[in-house]
Amino acid sequence: MNRTLTAVAGKKDAGRKVKYFVRGDMGVSYGQFSALKTQNGLCVNGVPVHANHILRPGDEVTAVLADGPGDKPVAPEQGPVSIVYEDEDLIIIDKPAPLACQCSPKQPEGTLENRLAYLYRDCPGFVFRPLNRLDKGTSGLMAAAMNAHAAQRLQKQLHTDSFIREYLAVVEGRMAGEGTIDAPIKKEDAATVRRVVDFDGGRPAVTHYRVEQVGDRFSLVRLRLQTGRTHQIRVHLAHIGHPIAGDFLYGVEDPRLPGRFALHSTYIRLAHPVTGEAIERTSPLPAELAALLERT
Repeated sequence: MNRTLTAVAGKKDAGRKVKYFVRGDMGVSYGQFSALKTQNGLCVNGVPVHANHILRPGDEVTAVLADGPGDKPVAPEQGPVSIVYEDEDLIIIDKPAPLACQCSPKQPEGTLENRLAYLYRDCPGFVFRPLNRLDKGTSGLMAAAMNAHAAQRLQKQLHTDSFIREYLAVVEGRMAGEGTIDAPIKKEDAATVRRVVDFDGGRPAVTHYRVEQVGDRFSLVRLRLQTGRTHQIRVHLAHIGHPIAGDFLYGVEDPRLPGRFALHSTYIRLAHPVTGEAIERTSPLPAELAALLERT
């Protein structure tokens, strides 16, 4: 969807070229700036200008950033979507499990992306741009950009202190204390989706954890990601001998958790891509996961 940005030049901007103001102060990428120049999307005080236009204090600069179409057609599909934050740049969704995030050739429908395509069917050019993806069997909070400008701004926050993700996991066994799992991860082989710890050929992966509750059979652990490798939490917990309850890929499937495992994205904090405001949301542990702890 198109996004219109507006900012007013200050005293410090006197004599400055508008292209530097838009790319610097307004955070517009090189590619987006090049596109808006060719579409008369750059205006000062309501009048289209060239990139080298010289600013004066008090000038109102407007940049109309056009979104291109998505690279694949998505079939709208009616279904529940829990949105816990929404504006023209950002949405935060509380995803249930089991529900796949995005369409694929093997699964063209029945995903969160299909549901969002229906929800925003009246918004021309809507494209699902998730910032953090969750496995089909993982529930909880995930953020998505509502336009290309917000997406490129949010991507810069990944794996920095500006973007915090915390998870709750019910794991097998009695786990205690807190610590850091620093264990590189790589894909097991081309024939599987499994990942494995490999200290020679893996990519760096770091997970911080703190045990919050211990029972006879299961423990509740809070985890914070420092990196974002595929299946990182699942692989790391299995690596230290405490696989996630119900994890059919790295542990043992649990019939009490059909189609899912006991991992939940419980907290997210990020800086708004345009205003810079800190946005944070929490989501409680789902009842079916809490019930595992009650039975221990």
